[in-house]
Amino acid sequence: MKIIERYVLKSFLMAVFLSWLVLSFVMTISLLVKIVQLMIQGLPVKAVGLFMLVGFPETLRLTIPISLLVSSLLVFGRLSADSEIAAMRSCGVNMLAVIKWPIVFALLCTLLGIYINHEIVPRAHDVRRNIYSMISVEDGIDLLEPGKFITDFPDITIWFASKEGSWINDVLIFDHSHEGVTREVRAERTLVEIKGDDIVLNMYKVRIDPVEYDKPGIATADRFQHTLKGALKRRKHIKKAKDLNYKEIIAKLKEIKLNQKMLPPEAQAKVYSVYRTHLHMRYVYALAAFIFVLIGVPLGMRSHRKESTIGIALSLIIAMVFYLGVIFAESMDSSPAFYPHLLVWIPFILCSLIALYLLPKNL
Repeated sequence: MKIIERYVLKSFLMAVFLSWLVLSFVMTISLLVKIVQLMIQGLPVKAVGLFMLVGFPETLRLTIPISLLVSSLLVFGRLSADSEIAAMRSCGVNMLAVIKWPIVFALLCTLLGIYINHEIVPRAHDVRRNIYSMISVEDGIDLLEPGKFITDFPDITIWFASKEGSWINDVLIFDHSHEGVTREVRAERTLVEIKGDDIVLNMYKVRIDPVEYDKPGIATADRFQHTLKGALKRRKHIKKAKDLNYKEIIAKLKEIKLNQKMLPPEAQAKVYSVYRTHLHMRYVYALAAFIFVLIGVPLGMRSHRKESTIGIALSLIIAMVFYLGVIFAESMDSSPAFYPHLLVWIPFILCSLIALYLLPKNL
C-alpha cells in the first residue's frame, strides 16, 4: 500500500469511527433515557443490561452506512478543499487507487451488515418480545407500567393507576380464563406476591362481576385473593418476519409455498409477500454501506469550500431519501400487487445510477 493510499485510508477510518460514535449516541438517546428510568426504579444491573443489549444492535444497520457516507463526504471534501486532490492528479496519481481502500472497507461493512441484519437484529427483536419471561420474577413485576393495559400474562388483562413498591392502586382485571365469560374485578388497592410461577393478588375493597362464571351477578368484598396461575412461566410468542434469522425466514417461505392449499390465495399471497419483502429489505440495508461510499467519494471531491457543512447536509439528505424509500416499501409489504420486495430496491438502484454518473466525472 502506497503512502498516499495509507494516508487517505487512515483519515477515512478515523472519520468513520468518530462519525459512528456520534450517530450511535444520537440514535440511542431514547434507549438511554429508558435505561436511566429503569435504574431509578431500582432494577438490578442484569435487567438494565438486558434492555441495553437488545436495543443497541438495531441501530447498527443505520449508523454504519450513514457514518460511511458522512466520512466519505468529509474526508474527500477536505482533500479537495485543501487542493490535495488536485495535487495528486497533477502528480499522475491514479485516483481509483486512492479510493480503492475506502471502497474495500465499505464492502467489508456490507458483509458485516448482512450478518447483522440476518442474525443479530432478529435475535434482538426476539429477545425484546420475550423480555418479561426472560428476566427474573421480581424484575418482571417492576417493569409493569401503570396506566397501560398489560396483556403479557395468559388469559388475563390488567390495568392499574399507580404503584408503590409491591402495592398497586385502582386495579382493573379482565379474566378470560373461562371461554365465553369475561370476569371483571376492580379493587382499590392490591398487594402483589410471588409464589413460584404464580402471581398472587391480595385485593382490598373489591367489586366482582360476575361472582360465578356460570351465573350472572355482582358482589363486593373487603378482601379477595386472585391467583394468576403460571403467569411467570417462560412463554414463547409467535415469531414475526423481523424475528426470524436467515435460515428461518427461508424455511418460512418454503413452508408457505408448500402449504398454499391451506390458505385462500389472497391470504397466502399477502403472507408470502411480507416475508419476502423483509428478506430483500435486509440486503438493501446492508448494501447501503457500499453505495453510500460510492456516492460520497465523488460528491466530496466536488466540494471546495465549507466542506464540513456541505458534507453533513448532503449526508442527511441522501440518507433521509434512501431510508424513507425503504420504509415506504416496507409499509406495503402486505400488498403483493405492488411488488414491495422490488420496491425496496428502488432507493439502491437510484443511488447506483447517481454513483455511475458521478464516479467517471471525478476520477
